[in-house]
Amino acid sequence: MYDIIDKYIDKLMTSEPDKPLWNIEAILHGKKPTWNYIDGCMTASLIELYYTKGDPKYIEFVKKFVDYYVNDDGTILGYDPEKFSTDDMSESKILFDLDKEFDNPKYKKAIELTHSQILKHPRTQEGNFWHKKIYPNQVWLDGLYMAQVFYTRYQTVYGKKDYADIVKQFKNVHDIMFNKKDGLYYHGYDSTKTMFWADPKTGLSKNYWLRSIGWYTVALVDVLSYLDEQMYDEYATIKAIFKETIEGVMRYQDKESKMFWQVPNFPGREGNYLETSGSAMIAYACLKGARINALPERYREIGKEIFNGICKKYLSVKEDGDLNLGGICLVAGLGPDKDRRRDGSYEYYISEPVVENDAKGVGPLIMAYTEMIKLEK
Repeated sequence: MYDIIDKYIDKLMTSEPDKPLWNIEAILHGKKPTWNYIDGCMTASLIELYYTKGDPKYIEFVKKFVDYYVNDDGTILGYDPEKFSTDDMSESKILFDLDKEFDNPKYKKAIELTHSQILKHPRTQEGNFWHKKIYPNQVWLDGLYMAQVFYTRYQTVYGKKDYADIVKQFKNVHDIMFNKKDGLYYHGYDSTKTMFWADPKTGLSKNYWLRSIGWYTVALVDVLSYLDEQMYDEYATIKAIFKETIEGVMRYQDKESKMFWQVPNFPGREGNYLETSGSAMIAYACLKGARINALPERYREIGKEIFNGICKKYLSVKEDGDLNLGGICLVAGLGPDKDRRRDGSYEYYISEPVVENDAKGVGPLIMAYTEMIKLEK
């Protein structure tokens, strides 16, 4: 199976920086090249593959890709910190690796540019970053991955290792968005409780969305891996939230495929489907969580089963030998006001397109793959 995955990755690495094969949203909608979390998801996975396998072709590809976007003065094509988008911030987490691997000051300048957004980013009344300027007073679960991984890396590498704000934002999300009875996190929260998709009493969205939970598990395990473990209280808090999150979502694992459903608490309901990206994120979180001793050892096998289940169901080989990864929800969100279709209902989540080869599924599968390789070392 590993040979097939390597061949599949090589196929995607024929991409050009302005037309990546894995950014299906850009392809379908004719979007101009921009700094975005989708490309960041893919390039981060290739960097991890470089660290795992030691083959320089992966880091060289990422360098070529990023150099198209990052200018010598540290400005970034298609990135404006004043948009205050946590999504746009996400790709900058790979700059720490390029700064470490290559002698070019532009990467550090681009890191500082992104950090300037952190310093000014608007917040909810509880102290959490708005998901985006166009989504005021809203916290989306996936936004914790988009912002906090970069934020944590910055504090560890260039900051004063002050993680209090980061931990507080995770605690707020846990206290507000986690349903202890169901063991799952809601997709969104509006602190004003006025958005059309929000419950007027709680401010919460109606349902749980698998990929948002997946992003959150990855955020927690990656933040743990970048935290200074000597900061015992902060580390212990994130670790406890991570363990509870994984235990909660595991209640909804499909027994046969070992995957998870697009709307996780409605298995088998008409229109629902086993979804690749969220399942791959959970696989990665389980495998890495066990490796760094943030989860019990048994989660290694659980993560391995999820990974193998995804490959068995959705990694297909066509007659001409072409490889494709299917079962990936293209996108899902909440609002804004002008888009009432995105209302957080069950019907909405199952209505979004299901595609092949999008980095939101491919990247996490590669990340899980790197953890599978580490299992055998």
